[in-house]
Amino acid sequence: MVNPHPPAERRVSVETHKLSKRLHRLVGQAIRDYAMIEDGDRVMVCLSGGKDSYALLDILLNLQQRAPIQFSIVAVNLDQKQPGFPAHILPDYLTRLGVEFHIENQDTYSVVKRLIPEGATMCSLCSRLRRGILYRVADELGATKIALGHHRDDFLGTVFLNMFFGGKLKGMSPKLVSDDGRHTVIRPLALVAETDLERWAAHREFPIIPCTLCGSQENLQRVQIKRMLREWEKQHPGRIDNMHRAFANVVPSHLMDRALFPFETIQPTGVVNPQGDKAFDDDEDACATPSAPASISLAALRGFGGD
Repeated sequence: MVNPHPPAERRVSVETHKLSKRLHRLVGQAIRDYAMIEDGDRVMVCLSGGKDSYALLDILLNLQQRAPIQFSIVAVNLDQKQPGFPAHILPDYLTRLGVEFHIENQDTYSVVKRLIPEGATMCSLCSRLRRGILYRVADELGATKIALGHHRDDFLGTVFLNMFFGGKLKGMSPKLVSDDGRHTVIRPLALVAETDLERWAAHREFPIIPCTLCGSQENLQRVQIKRMLREWEKQHPGRIDNMHRAFANVVPSHLMDRALFPFETIQPTGVVNPQGDKAFDDDEDACATPSAPASISLAALRGFGGD
């Protein structure tokens, strides 16, 4: 009798199941840890046609079915009128899903191409235009949360971009009020690795739409940072996980920002302080082998994403 499920096929199935559990668990943990979605929320998922936003919508729709709270989802795409953009793909896909959606048609492509010199970076202007339009659409649709598809690697990339080119220690926030003060922006993929999203997109066969604006510019600083991080991870597996965990393990007294720590008021107390300076010790942490990823508590899994 022929085995209907050869070993290779079974192995792929097992790995895909593990990937699905990991993605849903991590998104659920991010939602819980940062109180991203509350009962009665109307979540506007910004859908670009790329792998990240497709995965975000896909996972949120799944979690919506088993979440301990009620919330609605509306998918929104901004059609920027790029030449050759396949305008039918997203409406067809979203109609098949049966999810509420809105396509906003605005010719920002012509604006960007007219104002930005050939070869110059388009990201800043394109981002500002998109942001203003999506804020307006969120108001019109009655959205209480705006969900973006930035993932773990985007968070790290932003930190290095700001350090290397902006002279500040700043990344992305998993949840923050928008710059107009009227909206709450959330990033449920904050804990998810980009490589996992790539595998999920291939498995789910999302109809990916290439970007012919900023996504096609190979000279971008962000593209260079991404290559650097990928190379680091290849040479030192686990390094990205360690760096990412550092975002939630900050020691302000060991940085230099006077707004975060009252350096001017420091006086010796005579009381032992494990967090005090160890000026004459070797920096053991800097020489240590990268530790294994921390385990996720059962409490963090209850409700969202837990099995």
